[in-house]
Order: sequence, then structure tokens, then C-alpha cells
Amino acid sequence: MSEAQYKNQKFQNTLRAGALFISMLALMLGLGYTLFGFTGMLWAGAFGLITLGMSTRVSSQMIMRFQGGRPLHPQQAPQLSRLVQQLAQRAGLPATPKLYYVPNNSLNAFATGSKKDPAIAITHGLLSTMDLRGLSGILAHEISHIRNNDLQLKSMVNLFSRYTRFFSLFGQILLFINLPLFFMGEATVSWMAIALLLLAPTLVTLMVQAFSRSREYDADLEAARLTGDPNALADALETLDYYNKGGWLARFQSPRGIKVPTILSSHPEIKDRVKRLRELAPRFVPRFDWASWQPTRWRMI
Repeated sequence: MSEAQYKNQKFQNTLRAGALFISMLALMLGLGYTLFGFTGMLWAGAFGLITLGMSTRVSSQMIMRFQGGRPLHPQQAPQLSRLVQQLAQRAGLPATPKLYYVPNNSLNAFATGSKKDPAIAITHGLLSTMDLRGLSGILAHEISHIRNNDLQLKSMVNLFSRYTRFFSLFGQILLFINLPLFFMGEATVSWMAIALLLLAPTLVTLMVQAFSRSREYDADLEAARLTGDPNALADALETLDYYNKGGWLARFQSPRGIKVPTILSSHPEIKDRVKRLRELAPRFVPRFDWASWQPTRWRMI
């Protein structure tokens, strides 16, 4: 993939994420203004920034302990540690992410922390199912989240979501209290303000999910660049989708529940992500020669 194509795709992803972020901020400030005027808008912004600064100080080690993760030392998974180190160097991270093992049979991996204190957790189910090539795509995706500061951005977005819901609920309570005055003509309430108070929770939920989906697309693009092998991540996603849906047994079982619409999901549909990655594949040259790597052996604790 040429540098110009990469920068163009990166710009489009960043532009979408930025527009959603600004929309969420505007909604929160708008609610503050609706309730308390210009002063309320200032307080809403200040309160959000102060709490955000405090929320990003939680260490990755503490988060991993909360998730039941145990440190995965290089002696236990030398190939995996070597892979993470190479991907982190290519991504330009100042620190190599610490690996954690989660004794869980689900197929999952997630990143936490910051660029200076990064960590990646991998479940037992994922290590038992995925080969090293597939893991390279998944780890590159998680490292891309760290490189793009997605973890901090998501923390900020979640805070905006909570504050928006709080302001909306508080406004609805005030509106309910003032209903008698409204019906007696002694108080006036803007219908625009009422609509904003009622619709704000739904709007912010849709914005948060859309923001998360846009960051997933960007992490996929970055992962393809780090490995030079978009098909590695595409194959891994299809494997995850297969097992998470119950494997071949799911074909003989009746559907459970109703499928969640994409607009309400925090992740894009697997088939959409896979399609994008397959289309990127001809533009890249794989950067790993798996034939030179030793067979993978995991020594779990």
C-alpha cells in the first residue's frame, strides 16, 4: 500500500472519529446550557476534563488483575513475546506491551494502559485455537489501538456518555417537578430543550457505538501495515466469528434471540471488516517469514 493511499485512508478514519467526538462534546455542553445556561455549559466541560484526567491514571497492572489476568513471561511463550516486541518496534511504541494470560476458554484479546504503560491480555481459548500467523494479526490490531491512543479516547467518550446521561436524567427530573407550573402558565419550557433532554441518552449511545466502530476500522488498517499481511487478521476474524457463534453445531440449532443491528454494536460486522482487509491484501507485502519461526509451544502456568 502506497504512503499516499495509507494517509488518505487514515485521514478519512480520523475525520469520522473526530466528527463523532465533537458531536458528543457538543451534546454534553448543550445539555449543560439547557439546564443552567452559559455557566452550566462551562461547568459541564470543566467537570468532564477534570474527571478524565483522573481516570487515565489507573495502571494497566491493576486493570489486568481485575480481569483475572496473570503475567505471561517470555520463557513461557518465547515466540509470542518475540512477535509482540517486533510489532511494538514497528509501531514506534516507547515500551513493549506486557503480555497477560487469562485462564478463560473464550476467544478474546484486549489491550489496556497507555503508550508508556501498555498491556495486552490473551485468553487461554485464543492461544489454544489460533496459530502464530493469526495471533500476529490480532496482536497487531491491539497494538494499533495503543499506538492510536484509542484506549484514552474511549475512556473520554465513555465519560462524555455518562455525563450526558446524568445531565439528561437531572433535566428530566426538573422538568417533571415543574410540570404543574408549566400547565398553570407560570413557567415556560422550550420544546427544543424537552426534545434534547429526552433524546440525549439515545443519541449519545448511537454516537459512542459509531465512534467505537470507526476506531476498529482504523486499528485494522494499522494492523495490516504492521504485519504487511491483511489476510492474517481477516483469517483470524473469521475463525473468531466461527467459534464465537458456536462452530458447526450452531448450524443445527435454532437461532437464539434477535441479531443486534450494526448501528447498536460497538464493533463493525465481521464480514465487513474481512471484506475490507481482503481488498487491502494485494497492496501489501507480508513482513513475516513464518517458515523461519520455530513451532509454537505454550507453557501455561
